[in-house]
Amino acid sequence: MMNNKAESLNRRKFLRGTGVALALPWFETFAANESKRDPAPKRFVSIYHPDGVGLPVKADPAWKDWSWFPRGGEKDFELTKVLDVLEPLRREITIYSGLSHPAARTVHGHSNADQYLTGAATGGHGSYKNSVSLDQVYAAHAGEFTRHSSLVMSTNGGVGGPRGAQTQSYNREGRPIPALNNPKQIFDMLFVTSGKDAAAKLARSKSALDLLIGNTRSCGRRLSKHDQETLQQYLDAVRDTEVKLENARKWIDTPVPKVDTRHLTLDADPKEARLYFKTMYELIYLSFLSDSTRVATFQLGRENGGGQHNLLSKAVGLGNAHALTHAVKKPKGWENLGTYNRYQAEEFGRFVQKLKDTSEPSGQGNLLDNTFAMHGSASSSFHLSRNYPIISAGGKNLGFENGRYLKFGEGNEDNQAGAGIVTDRGWQGKVEAEELPLSRLFVTVLQRLGVEAESFGGITGTLGRV
Repeated sequence: MMNNKAESLNRRKFLRGTGVALALPWFETFAANESKRDPAPKRFVSIYHPDGVGLPVKADPAWKDWSWFPRGGEKDFELTKVLDVLEPLRREITIYSGLSHPAARTVHGHSNADQYLTGAATGGHGSYKNSVSLDQVYAAHAGEFTRHSSLVMSTNGGVGGPRGAQTQSYNREGRPIPALNNPKQIFDMLFVTSGKDAAAKLARSKSALDLLIGNTRSCGRRLSKHDQETLQQYLDAVRDTEVKLENARKWIDTPVPKVDTRHLTLDADPKEARLYFKTMYELIYLSFLSDSTRVATFQLGRENGGGQHNLLSKAVGLGNAHALTHAVKKPKGWENLGTYNRYQAEEFGRFVQKLKDTSEPSGQGNLLDNTFAMHGSASSSFHLSRNYPIISAGGKNLGFENGRYLKFGEGNEDNQAGAGIVTDRGWQGKVEAEELPLSRLFVTVLQRLGVEAESFGGITGTLGRV
């Protein structure tokens, strides 16, 4: 029989205090006081891949096997060879068509990774301004409960440049948040303490930051208007650093969770694509399991190719990833692009399966039940900024019903609007099909994650049938 002390014990604090969060199962002792236990964490993760997917026209022999979107209806859909690796997870996933960001529909797809999670009108040229990303809206809500408000990763790392983003994540001022791409660096950030002098280091960092702010502001009056604007952007970035330091201070005395590293290869890089993918997904998984964060993004390269992203397709014996989209009319071109898209889906499915196979430490289902996992791109066939190919998984305990293929909009029931485009001028053609704003799905996701939201990216309302 449980004593009063045990009855009042907060399980989550208990796990953290022991420093062995991953080693403890759900005990019946705690279940006896089920009504008082902590609710399971609600999590969000977004996986982004550039360059769109293969969408041959129906007349092309490749349409049967190598078109990305499924065939059939909401429940009786049939996956093509591109996504059939997800068949074992059929009841855990939802596939969407007919969604896009209205502000991006007339912009070439290579310019649109920046707005995938923001919905902002970043445009294809000229002045540039972004807005806050979906993950950071939720991070502001859930970040106070975890050591890290969010985990931002990509294969290329850093931020890239305007309309050439190497990160999905943007702060409240619309500035890109640098993505991490080194597995060892990510692991150390999540699970390695700074040593006995961590508090002293933190204090020194705070003092240095205060001095920097004071010196910087003192020169503000002598600057031109443009320089003052630049200074303000800089001070906004400094404020982000202040927030991170304050959050670190709160957690300084909390033991870092112990994790099983036997399946990690921390020196993996994209040249060994399969190992690198596995490691990066494993890091997201461990960060969720240990409740180090409840928000993660992972971008698989940047639009228009370049950098380490191009190496990932070598995992399936193909050449540079971006080049695959430009070679679809060559022999086996659609098959080659479809094979690479299949590999992307396979790795996502492996991650989803691992979440499903892991019981929630709180005893409330499995990790997948309390996670909304999204995999998608901001363009479809040959960089067309329409009909985003999106898959979601999980979220059962958040109110999401899976095992469905959801079609939205009108005039594109077979996902042929823009299909077969194989030149960079094709995106400028008129598309008759009507689509719904992707931001409505984002509002739906935020609400089910517990965030009070009625609009996102300038779009009001939720997405029906989800």
